Amino acid sequence: MNERDYIARCLAPLATSPAARGLCDDAAVWQPPLGRALVFTHDVLAAGVHFLPDDPPADVAWKLLAVNLSDLAAMAATPAGVLLGLAGPADAGWRAGFAEGLGRALAQFGVALWGGDTVSGLAAPVLGLTAIGWVEPGRALGRAGARPGDALWVSGSIGDAGLGLAVAQGRAPFDKALLNRFRRPTPRLALGAALGGVASAGLDVSDGLLIDAQRLAAASGVMLAIDLAAVPLGRPAAGLDDLLARVTAGDDYELLFTAPADVDVVALAGKTPVTRIGTVAAGTGLSLSLRDAPVALPARLGWEHQ
Repeated sequence: MNERDYIARCLAPLATSPAARGLCDDAAVWQPPLGRALVFTHDVLAAGVHFLPDDPPADVAWKLLAVNLSDLAAMAATPAGVLLGLAGPADAGWRAGFAEGLGRALAQFGVALWGGDTVSGLAAPVLGLTAIGWVEPGRALGRAGARPGDALWVSGSIGDAGLGLAVAQGRAPFDKALLNRFRRPTPRLALGAALGGVASAGLDVSDGLLIDAQRLAAASGVMLAIDLAAVPLGRPAAGLDDLLARVTAGDDYELLFTAPADVDVVALAGKTPVTRIGTVAAGTGLSLSLRDAPVALPARLGWEHQ
């Protein structure tokens, strides 16, 4: 199937928004909501780096969309549309499966495909996606803004995607729920929108709880004191080493954020589970404790590209 046929048969049916113009033009045309600030993000996923080469293409498409929407959620933005960059093998079955998964993910998260580009002939997929959203002026959330005395919160559970990766690699017994946490993350869009104008700082946990917490602390010029016993886990940890492995694993795509101590974050979060895991203090970097005993920072805080 050539590029023109693939776009017509597999991608054009997904591009139902008027902004996409039926994928017939060179670019999308979108009229943003009046008086809203626009938010843009772009992530690239590469086979063997961000997903396994034998992961189902439908799951790869889901993850590509979800990780970008997670960036919008971290900024308290509401997603509007996406532009796809698809470069990969000419395998018609893989491409059809990718389009099917993308369609399901777009429908699940209420987002429109506006356009993009496709390239075939690569040995392994390299995928890019630009997500565009909007936020009310003054309500965009960023990494800077945490202040001493604020509470530190995280959504959902931490470390499940790392366990799911072990399942996908055959290093752990099959567990569908954990596998889905790795392959099909859920961006916390509703929570992110609710945090705008209320939370003092935030970001999504993409590379590991500790390394992303360190980034938030550095941007805000504060220290984050984290109680490891309070970190929510999907499965109990076998000990300190296992616990540290969970908080340094990536791909959770939960929201880590700070808010003034008097804010009722649980009520604000609604149906999204949130847990207070620490406090913002004067200083720099991270301070870890477990049941009131100090814990040394591990040598590796999370995932970093070389």
